[in-house]
Amino acid sequence: MTTPDEVVFLLDVDNTLLDNDRVQADLKAYLEREFGPESSNRYWSIFDQLRAELGYADYLGALQSYRLGDMHDPRLLLVSSFLVDYPFANRLYPGSLDAVEHLRKWGLTVILSDGDVVFQPRKVQRSGLWEAVEGRVLIYIHKEQMLGDVKERYPAQHYVMVDDKLRILAAMKNLFGDQLTTVFPRQGHYARDPKIVAANPAADITIQRIGDLVEYDLPTLLEPKKQRRERKEQ
Repeated sequence: MTTPDEVVFLLDVDNTLLDNDRVQADLKAYLEREFGPESSNRYWSIFDQLRAELGYADYLGALQSYRLGDMHDPRLLLVSSFLVDYPFANRLYPGSLDAVEHLRKWGLTVILSDGDVVFQPRKVQRSGLWEAVEGRVLIYIHKEQMLGDVKERYPAQHYVMVDDKLRILAAMKNLFGDQLTTVFPRQGHYARDPKIVAANPAADITIQRIGDLVEYDLPTLLEPKKQRRERKEQ
């Protein structure tokens, strides 16, 4: 039987370690420049429809669906190259790798992300995050539904989850309870949307940027939310 680690750090990718909003902005600018606003809007309409159906962002799937409506444009072949060869390392948030290295002093660091089976792993590899966590990468369709598998693969006495989506953090907290510390970096459009923030329970720890994690020591990260609140009230 595998002996549980004292602590395992679970790290989201998009808008947590990597500025995915900027990746999308770069892709939008590329599509408008190469194909025009109308075609770009059609791609993003397909993209949003697929995301609603699948539950995750499928850039390559949206491109394939777009191609079905425009079979004879050879420029479409270059769009796949733009995506696959995109310089994701340049879109890591400042301090992302420093934060991962900081957490590695106390336990295993694991990428826990949603996404497809081709593009999302490519993003993790080309950004340098795959190497930073020594290949401990889990990518699911709905990660909040796969937490049993996460616990089986990486058993621990305590978990710390870092994610820009309060909905995901709340779902994980409901399952893990005090065995989990939730960390919410206020990065990306989801984390800065006041309606989304107001509609979900607050995380145990809120930081303004991922690089702020280097200011936290292990006891603070492991401290239950109730104790943290009581200490602040004293």
